Amino acid sequence: MMGFRLSAVLGLCLLLAVTIAAAPARAQDREVPYWASLRYDEVRMRVGPSEEYPIEWVYKRKGLPVKVVRVREGWRFVEDPEGTTGWIARSQLDPERGALVTGEGLADIRAEPNGASALRWRAEPGVVARLGKCSEGWCEVDIAGRKGWIEGARLWGVEPLPGDD
Repeated sequence: MMGFRLSAVLGLCLLLAVTIAAAPARAQDREVPYWASLRYDEVRMRVGPSEEYPIEWVYKRKGLPVKVVRVREGWRFVEDPEGTTGWIARSQLDPERGALVTGEGLADIRAEPNGASALRWRAEPGVVARLGKCSEGWCEVDIAGRKGWIEGARLWGVEPLPGDD
């Protein structure tokens, strides 16, 4: 009886470990298109969906948002903010949403989601942010640990897509 209980407990532990390990992968196995961001400081984009294909581009922007437009096994065909497309290994992508500050001039980051709210700071175009919730034209962002609200029109990566949660 003791051996059966030990086997059952070990089996449950193994199942839990597999479930936890598979969660990030499942998060990227959803309807396309959807948003993701670059997981590492250096990510390679290839011309085809395998390591056999040449590297087309090397990104050096952890958190940069990309639009996943096609899935093939462990690879994702993505579009970056400049419109460049190519293949990135699923393991190099983070399912957490990011956003990129766009437009001309500095973008106001406010304390609350409205233009009359206190100005916290300003962000330059090209700054990468972790995206929070968006509502009524404003999006909550976390930029290097500083949180605030920015007009959604100043961000790339906030458009609602069919595969987003």
